[in-house]
Amino acid sequence: MKKLVFLIVTVLGIFAISAQEEKPLFLVFEFMHVDNEQEAAYAETEAFWEKVHEQRVKNGDCIGWDLWQLSPGGEKQGAQYLTVTLFNDPVKMMNGGGFVKAWEAAYPNLTDEETNQRFESTAKSRDLTYRVFLRQIDATKDNFDMPIGTLAVLNFIKVKDGNYSTYEKAESEVFKPMHQKDVDAGRRASWGLLRNMMGYPSEAYATHFAVDMYTGYDQFFNGGSDNGPELSAEAVKAINDGLATRDLKSMTFATLLKKVR
Repeated sequence: MKKLVFLIVTVLGIFAISAQEEKPLFLVFEFMHVDNEQEAAYAETEAFWEKVHEQRVKNGDCIGWDLWQLSPGGEKQGAQYLTVTLFNDPVKMMNGGGFVKAWEAAYPNLTDEETNQRFESTAKSRDLTYRVFLRQIDATKDNFDMPIGTLAVLNFIKVKDGNYSTYEKAESEVFKPMHQKDVDAGRRASWGLLRNMMGYPSEAYATHFAVDMYTGYDQFFNGGSDNGPELSAEAVKAINDGLATRDLKSMTFATLLKKVR
């Protein structure tokens, strides 16, 4: 199962996707395995760290942080939670995003002993399974501000060797207009495509990740889809050619629990 989680997270990256970003969006995904008996302790852990993330944003060292609950999320299914830290500067991302400075500002009166106890309790409440670095490469044009309760459908995509640029072109030129149509019609909140910044391991479970965002399960199940007019033979060929470059390996759901901006 850990191998599966590793393969999955090499391509994950969701969230707060916005086509209005003036700079490229970079993301750090951290997948958390939480035992059933540690659920309450983990909730307290993230509440404590949320203040640090708020300070990081105030300091300009990152632009946001999110906590997502994954489903299905049984103990034998890998990670149950996902945290996402967002940056508009890859250097800040790789340098840790001002963590130490933010910690000292958020909790200036903690003693060394209290600090050590906090780190110990954090470690006991969850296992940080994997950390992944991602870059957003495309997204729909929308004004979705991702409120608490947002539903994200994560699509794990394996692209065949040598077809990465062909696949990304197909997503942008063939499939993105369809997603944009759904967004404009209110059937979907947002769509985006993320790429693993660390390359494309040949044994990876997936090489790209596409995320469909909805206001909640109601929009997901009841939004419907308008297939539109009959497609031309050229359009059908373009769709089939795009599908041939990739394999949709699996899907999972993520619900937004916390957000710092």
